[in-house]
Formats: sequence, structure tokens, C-alpha cells
Amino acid sequence: MKIFISSDHAGFNLKNYIYENLKKKNFRIMNLGPFSEKSVDYPIYAKKLANTISRNKSSFGILVCGSGTGMAMAANKVKNIRAAVCYNVKNTKLSRLHNNANIITVGSRLTSKNLALKLVNIFLKTKFEGGRHLRRIKKI
Repeated sequence: MKIFISSDHAGFNLKNYIYENLKKKNFRIMNLGPFSEKSVDYPIYAKKLANTISRNKSSFGILVCGSGTGMAMAANKVKNIRAAVCYNVKNTKLSRLHNNANIITVGSRLTSKNLALKLVNIFLKTKFEGGRHLRRIKKI
């Protein structure tokens, strides 16, 4: 499994925290930027990551901005992307089990570092149930 991570300036510190923690656990993870806290436009980074995930079907993405919403909206414009704003354990599990989300978005202004890391780990470990859910995913 290959993981790609990106953020905007608001999510920069949380992105780096998640990135470093996943690297320590020997995940194959690539940081797509930004590489400073300088103000950036989140749609650029969301699209860059979403296009990468779209080309690498078995990979996962992590996007971090202030709320997680802007990144999800921008990423979901790319074909075959299912980005989910995750804010608690249950919605994170369901985003994978039922929706086969391939990108998790997290809000750095709304989620603690520890919770964000926990949600990312749950997202990466949870498998899609398939079955009736696959039929629905195909309709997106």
C-alpha cells in the first residue's frame, strides 16, 4: 500500500505530524507538499494528490486543511476519487466499509493530533465490505 499526503498552510503542522508517525511505522508514504507554512491555495494540493491517487488505484491519500471540507470538495472533483471528511471513529470506519473512500481529509482546526493520527490508522486498516455497497459506489 502506498500513501500520499498533502495539506494547505493550515494543515501543514498536522500533516507533518501524521507523515512522521506513519514513516516510523514503515508505511510507504510520500509527502506531496507544501513544504513550508507559507499561505497556499488548498485546491492545488488537493487536485495534485487526487490525481496521483486516481492514477495509483491501490493507494490511499491523506489531506489536511483547516476543516477538511475544502480539501474533500476539491479532491472529489477528480474521477474515481472518494474523499471523506473524517472527524470521529465511527464515520471514519464507515467511510471505508460502506463508501470505499480512498482519501481521508482531516481538519487541523477541529481535530487534535492524537485523534487525527488515530483516524488515519483506522482509515488505513479498515477494508471495504463490497457487496451491496459496491453497487452503490459504481453509481457515483
